[in-house]
Amino acid sequence: MIGFYDYTVILTYISLLCSVFGITQAIDGKFRIAIVCLAISGLCDVFDGKIARTKKERTDDQKLFGVQIDSLCDVICFGVFPTVICYILGVRGILGGIVIGYYCVCSVIRLGFFNVLETNRQIKEDGANKYYYGLPITSITIILPVVFLLSFFIPAHAFKWVLLAMLFIVATLFILNFRLRKPTGKQLSLLIIIVAFIVSIILLCSDYGIKHRTVQEGALIHELCNRWNSE
Repeated sequence: MIGFYDYTVILTYISLLCSVFGITQAIDGKFRIAIVCLAISGLCDVFDGKIARTKKERTDDQKLFGVQIDSLCDVICFGVFPTVICYILGVRGILGGIVIGYYCVCSVIRLGFFNVLETNRQIKEDGANKYYYGLPITSITIILPVVFLLSFFIPAHAFKWVLLAMLFIVATLFILNFRLRKPTGKQLSLLIIIVAFIVSIILLCSDYGIKHRTVQEGALIHELCNRWNSE
């Protein structure tokens, strides 16, 4: 079989599978589960590189495969998956389509640029890079859950504009040329705690029946699909 099969890519594949499952849940109108899947995918992406570097004496082909497979999976996890959630939640129409397309293009540009930089860097040195160039694509796993919380507190029409603006701003930051230092171990732990706290609030809101029309409207796609299948 082609490819490389060892523990260094397990988290990358788990991240991909989690995102694919999350897409199906978003289409079914289960947005809270989808948001949880997005957060888990982000968590896997944070640690997959660290785990890969624990394997000593990796060949150049194994290193390059790891870089490529990580970015390919990231296209689905953090490029396509978030836009599916936003589309079903109301980012539609001509403007919505343009912004979603813009986000996806910026995501691919960023990941392609990362591949070039990381491939050249790994040829020259080992270890992890200490800086991001532009906003890391994984940041959407923090930003989208935070924005999703607003759906419980603001009008549906306003929330759709917030989602649209968020996608545009984040996409632009993906491709802006600025340097951002990677978080330290303590900072990373704090980010994980924050995301876990946000996800917990989202799930608690669901348990206590706190809903917003935006979420209910998004679920109409699932209902229409069921009707279409029954005809």
